[in-house]
Amino acid sequence: MRNEEVFEAVAAALKRGEPSALVTIIRAQGSTPQRVGAKMLVFPDGRTVGTIGGGCYENEAFWKARTAIETRQPVIAKYELADDLAEDSRLICGGQMEVYIEPLEPAPALYLVGAGHVSYHLAKAAHAVGFRLHVIDDREKFANAERFPDAEEVVVDSIPEWLTQAILPAHAFAVILTRGHRHDLDALRALAPKQLRYLGLIGSRAKVARIYEALEAEGMPPEQFRRVHAPVGLNLGAVTPQEIAVSILAELIGVKYGKIDTDASDAGERQAQSLRWSPDSATEVTVGG
Repeated sequence: MRNEEVFEAVAAALKRGEPSALVTIIRAQGSTPQRVGAKMLVFPDGRTVGTIGGGCYENEAFWKARTAIETRQPVIAKYELADDLAEDSRLICGGQMEVYIEPLEPAPALYLVGAGHVSYHLAKAAHAVGFRLHVIDDREKFANAERFPDAEEVVVDSIPEWLTQAILPAHAFAVILTRGHRHDLDALRALAPKQLRYLGLIGSRAKVARIYEALEAEGMPPEQFRRVHAPVGLNLGAVTPQEIAVSILAELIGVKYGKIDTDASDAGERQAQSLRWSPDSATEVTVGG
């Protein structure tokens, strides 16, 4: 398969909003199944497009690629297959090879549940940094294309009914910003059981606690609350809707780049993580040798 087909698959995956990992041979020496530049695209469900030669190297790289999708960290894998390793793994080949495994993340989908003032300002800022916007509210006065011109989707519908039926991708971000306690409760009831990259809930700690207590009384497992970032946003002392939107966006960016844990149970550690910075680098992994 030519690399052109791999590139076409990459473009299609990014357009669909589907994450993947691109495996590229960056060094080859001795007897290797493919030359430098050969590529393979790996999807979370195990589908692949392209090949780096099959057999001894490809299976190892395939599993590392699936791990890279989960960790969102690039990896350089070095394969130096000695005879004993080849025999143990039932892989018969020789030579050395290095592959660069690059996780590819599409522009993340951001679902704004509620179309009020904070949502309005958050939508503007989030679109500017690459989030794909979806807005849901039951009030056409607030949820409309004039207020959210950059949104891919503006839904005017019953919030809990729409959220219950909607299929949100596992890599999506969602922020609950409705106009009241009852609507927040309904939205969290629908969203908490879903597998999402990020789920945030606006409100004071007292309000959040009351919502959690109500849902737990209904039978919702407490562990489902561990992934909810509530109160939503970094603790920047924000007061105005514009400032609150900035604090939320800062948290979204932190989660996007792995600087803030998606497990929101330890808010203090989450805040501390957001203030740490370290340069991104690829992890090197050597197999055999």
